[in-house]
Amino acid sequence: MSFADSLSAFSPLLFLAIAAVFLLAGLVKGVVGLGLPTVCMALLAVLMTPAQAAALLIVPSLVTNLWQIWPWRTLGPLLRRIAPMQVGVCIGTWIGAWALGAPHGAWAGVALGVVLVVYALWGLFGSPPEVPAQAEGWLGPLVGVLTGLVTAATGVFVVPAVPYLQSLGLSRDGLIQSMGVSFSVSTLALALGLALNGSYSEGEVGASLLMLAPALAGMYLGQHLRGVLSPALFRLCFFGSLILLGLYQLGGELRG
Repeated sequence: MSFADSLSAFSPLLFLAIAAVFLLAGLVKGVVGLGLPTVCMALLAVLMTPAQAAALLIVPSLVTNLWQIWPWRTLGPLLRRIAPMQVGVCIGTWIGAWALGAPHGAWAGVALGVVLVVYALWGLFGSPPEVPAQAEGWLGPLVGVLTGLVTAATGVFVVPAVPYLQSLGLSRDGLIQSMGVSFSVSTLALALGLALNGSYSEGEVGASLLMLAPALAGMYLGQHLRGVLSPALFRLCFFGSLILLGLYQLGGELRG
């Protein structure tokens, strides 16, 4: 599919709705440091197939995550620590893409709904255990593979990656940076997996590129909003909304 064909598939109203989703997702990411793919996949699932939604989020997700990796001077030691996990992410994503195909059909919708509800419940009530340093060598790759499989099935790459990263005892800035690294690797691995499945062509790249502007605008606004909004209130609204979206997704697929 060419870029022009991809654009012609969107009516003006649908295009505005998709852009609004990316603006909202960027705002969430600007406030809490994550959530762009989660919000996009949750809301876009109402408008299109999971595979189409996953293809659209590739460019905005990659660019906003690379932005999140800064500052570069602290990147080297962090990369050495979480590199095994990132190798696992790639392996899990590509195995999932090969075994499951591009996210589509009822199974993808159900998987997405389950991931959203589990992630939201963990965000509201969970607290990650501390991981002993000696366990990182085997646990990191395992978490990476599991994250990759979830990514291939749903297009969402926060579970179980984020709980694991939070259990490493990193500083706040270190955690934000580590999520940026992990999400960037997951985005690139997902893009390759979609390409291998024939679900990521020139048209999808162009359409995804158009969604970069609203995502960046939302992230910019979110970073400013972070200092104004109560973190506890935002957390409650964000995760509560994800539970409702996940249940809606599950209900729709099960009814169908």
